[in-house]
Amino acid sequence: MELKNDLRKQAINAKNAAFKMVSLSNDNRNNILYAIADSLEDKIEDILFRNEIDVLAAKEAGLSSSLVDRLVLTEDRIKEIAKAVRDVADLDDPIGEEISTHTTVEGLLIKKKRVPLGVVGMIYEARPNVTIDTIALCIKSGNAVVLKGGSEALDSNMVLSKIAIEAAMEKGLPAGAIQFIATSDREAIKELLQLDSLIDVIIPRGSKNMIDAIVKVSKVPVIRHGKGLCHTYVDKHANIKMATDIAFNAKVQRPGVCNAMETLLVHEDIAKTFLPLIAKNFKESGVEIRGDEKTRKILSDIKHATQDDWNAEYLDLIISIRVVGSLMAAIEHIRKHGTGHSEAIVTDDKEAAERFLLEVDASSVYHNASTRFTDGGQFGLGAEVGISTQKLHARGPMGIRELTSYKFIIYGQGNIRK
Repeated sequence: MELKNDLRKQAINAKNAAFKMVSLSNDNRNNILYAIADSLEDKIEDILFRNEIDVLAAKEAGLSSSLVDRLVLTEDRIKEIAKAVRDVADLDDPIGEEISTHTTVEGLLIKKKRVPLGVVGMIYEARPNVTIDTIALCIKSGNAVVLKGGSEALDSNMVLSKIAIEAAMEKGLPAGAIQFIATSDREAIKELLQLDSLIDVIIPRGSKNMIDAIVKVSKVPVIRHGKGLCHTYVDKHANIKMATDIAFNAKVQRPGVCNAMETLLVHEDIAKTFLPLIAKNFKESGVEIRGDEKTRKILSDIKHATQDDWNAEYLDLIISIRVVGSLMAAIEHIRKHGTGHSEAIVTDDKEAAERFLLEVDASSVYHNASTRFTDGGQFGLGAEVGISTQKLHARGPMGIRELTSYKFIIYGQGNIRK
């Protein structure tokens, strides 16, 4: 009962703050963000100390290397987080943006304007940078935020949220606008999901199991962030060097993230030339290769790919490879196994590229580029609260505009309906 009451009080405080957030000017919000960024850099040592506690505990608990990588903060990573906060501050103000305007035959002037969502509930695992990214994006978009991070990053998230709250309050952020739930008790999530009268949206960011469980029980609307089972298709008209560079980057540059490639599809006409080259690069970087029968006829020393591999989000240095007979076969494989996250084609055939871009159903679809670019910062959004794989209310990397709704503003001159 005490936990339930405490959470409700935090949500009430956030709701009250949300009403005040709409009155903050863009300059007010930007000054708050600059202060947070400065404070993060000033307190790097404090952050690293608390983060090391989490990292050591994660290693002792036997968490996977990809999860530990997401958890680790370094001086450079903290500076990148601070830079992202400044980048968000430098974005155009989304609040009050006029989306459309028209005058009706009755003489009503109707404007559609962008407004904050209200109170954003963020539930996330492992990544402490999400704490600051979410705070920054919510402040810029005029929202209050309630944060519930994973137990594996509790110390890191506590110190980051404390630094942000103190810096923001000094610059005039309404009291209660940033709420951090400082407990590892899983019951806190269940209670949070019942507060539909106080929280306007829940954004979960973590494992598929966690997200599915949240969607199942939440009374609050949820923006789903599904797993990232990303594909790269190397077409028969692909530039070999470009395809090698893109496929290598998509898998190896940072394998433990949702926009990393998990399955490589290769046209049979180019497979005998391309596969030995990419396999050499993969093996030199410690990538375990699993392939179908056609792939194993070319790469005889790799593991056999099972049906489970085509649905696997490895988040590790593992790749599954399938040789396909056509562009349509590649598209059909993606339709069957993809998760709507990020898909890429490498080809010099413009017609094939346009067909792939049109027919593949995903939040981000690439021609001659790595799927690793699906990221709020890389898309020029400053940062992101996650990557939505659903189609309502947002899709793809979620920045400040994805944290807004709209309302109609109507100007009359004594109009009455007849």
